[in-house]
Amino acid sequence: MRFFLGWVFSVFALSAWAQFDKTAWPANTATPKIEAIDLQGKAWSTAELAGKVVVLNFWATWCAPCKDELPTLQTLHDISDSQTVVLTINVREPAARAARYLQSTGMNFPVISDAKGELAKRWGVTVYPTTFLIAPSGQGRWRIMGDVDWSGAQANGWLAEVRQNNSVLPKR
Repeated sequence: MRFFLGWVFSVFALSAWAQFDKTAWPANTATPKIEAIDLQGKAWSTAELAGKVVVLNFWATWCAPCKDELPTLQTLHDISDSQTVVLTINVREPAARAARYLQSTGMNFPVISDAKGELAKRWGVTVYPTTFLIAPSGQGRWRIMGDVDWSGAQANGWLAEVRQNNSVLPKR
């Protein structure tokens, strides 16, 4: 019985991470530019990010799925090589609230404050969390709505695919 209950718990725990919708970035849609300063004062730009895989995550402190996902983004940030960047955007909250949340959790990945929601609107974000995978060419590849285990094998496979298929998609 103990084995069975352990197995059932494992199945449900794994399915908890399956609460996302992954769709390809439309080939005929330009990838929005990134021009912003993070909470630590570092400037981020599309030009600076060229040549790197970018994991661009939109989140908020009031969002329970975001809070579940953020520690895995921290792990990805910690283990990533210099060719992968985890960049997050806190949406529609004061920068101080996001900074306090990060401090209280010990997370230290880059966070851009989007207090007015302008970046979220530019990227078409309506669900939190939403993450975009951007190829080294600067072309968006995937939009993932919902929480993901970014430290897991599935996300690692997505990142490897984005690295390998770096060419710019043809315009339709």
